[in-house]
Amino acid sequence: MDALRLAFVAGEASGDLLAAPVIEALSGRGAARTAGVAGDRMIAAGCETWHHIRELSVRGYAEVLRELPRLLALRRRLAERIVHERPAALVGVDAPDFNLQLETRVRRAGIPTVHYVSPSIWAWRRGRIETIRRAASHVLLVFPFEADIYRQAAIPATYVGHPLASAIAPDADPATARAELGLPSGTTVVALLPGSRRAEVAFIAPVLLHAARHLLDRDTAMRFVLPVADRGLRAHLETLLAAMPAVRERTRLVDGHSHGCLQAADGVLVASGTATLEAALFGKPMVIVYRMPRLSWWLMRGRGYLPWVGLPNILAREFLVPELLQDAATPEAIATALAGLLDDGPRCAMLRERFAAMRAELRRDTPTLAAEAILATATRRSQ
Repeated sequence: MDALRLAFVAGEASGDLLAAPVIEALSGRGAARTAGVAGDRMIAAGCETWHHIRELSVRGYAEVLRELPRLLALRRRLAERIVHERPAALVGVDAPDFNLQLETRVRRAGIPTVHYVSPSIWAWRRGRIETIRRAASHVLLVFPFEADIYRQAAIPATYVGHPLASAIAPDADPATARAELGLPSGTTVVALLPGSRRAEVAFIAPVLLHAARHLLDRDTAMRFVLPVADRGLRAHLETLLAAMPAVRERTRLVDGHSHGCLQAADGVLVASGTATLEAALFGKPMVIVYRMPRLSWWLMRGRGYLPWVGLPNILAREFLVPELLQDAATPEAIATALAGLLDDGPRCAMLRERFAAMRAELRRDTPTLAAEAILATATRRSQ
């Protein structure tokens, strides 16, 4: 029997990370050929590229408004291509603002759709559950508490676990990672993760680098490691560092390899997003930071249902680690918060225990479970 053809559409670096192992699981079974909007990991896993993921990587209301005509045109072309080529199913990976509308149009044309990663309806925009109902034949869930939400809404869904919980070794040796990155032993290393999109890096990277300067005032031997999520961001980060010679001298820029940087670190300054979960799975004390254009912040403020924005805190249902957002995210406050964590041995030990429990709860054979659910959806008629 010929392999099924599946369309994948991922919208950002985290979606690339989520989709690649699933594509490998599908390919390993000889069950599917994949094509669509892909990042480097998906491409390496065998996904044919219609568009690179960078074309969709936009964050924040103000930024989306500027890019909206281009994004709408791209989505229209994708829908037309998918409907014309009629794959066995469309798998939209995260990026709900883009993918849910795409899935709705494709599903209306009789093509089954799978949405991988539920939108954060438990955090904000609960009314979106009806949009999901129209868009998705099946939803793949990465957090266990989401299953009850979809069961109550009578929307077909499968909890597949979070792939990062299996991908990250629980006892990864920092010394090994430091040696690979050329970092010295015996000094405190802080990982700086300002995000993966150009817009968020533009707002968050400067404040993290200034926080690093304040940390150096406390510990002149401290070192920093900064993974560059996208090669196109490197020149911007180098320009920022060139204006801060003391920080530049003690900072190692690394293309990709964010996991190695987290493994090597004693503590982390991280933009809100999937990277906060990665830091938790490595058991690292962290301070979660987010800044955005004032218009975007004004539009979003007060719309959340939860008091937390960072995934470790959401999963714990409490402020395990500090969150400093917008005007509260000053370099001084960020440096003080991280220094306070690193100086508190008992609290760091408690965080490691709580993060280990999270890992156990999230760990499943995610690629296999996701591949099975996708194939089951693709081989029955769209509902």
